[in-house]
Amino acid sequence: MRLLFRFSIPVAKGNECASDGTLMLALQTLIEETKPEAAYFHLDNGCRAGTLVFEADNAEKMAAINEPFFAKVNARIEIQPVLTLDELLKSI
Repeated sequence: MRLLFRFSIPVAKGNECASDGTLMLALQTLIEETKPEAAYFHLDNGCRAGTLVFEADNAEKMAAINEPFFAKVNARIEIQPVLTLDELLKSI
């Protein structure tokens, strides 16, 4: 199943984590865990944010991905399944 993973990090916590190196470590771990087909980093309402698209074979993997990211950078996370156009056309 392909998932869209969006996150944002509060400014104060993001600044703290950027200063002490925790932010880059958390992002590197997230990328290694998810092996995304696409990863974008941007702002969301003035906060550091990112959007990743990756494959997951089971729902249990979500806790392993979410929990460390919540704990390390106090991230707000949204995850939802997504389809490519080809996948959508096959299902209708």
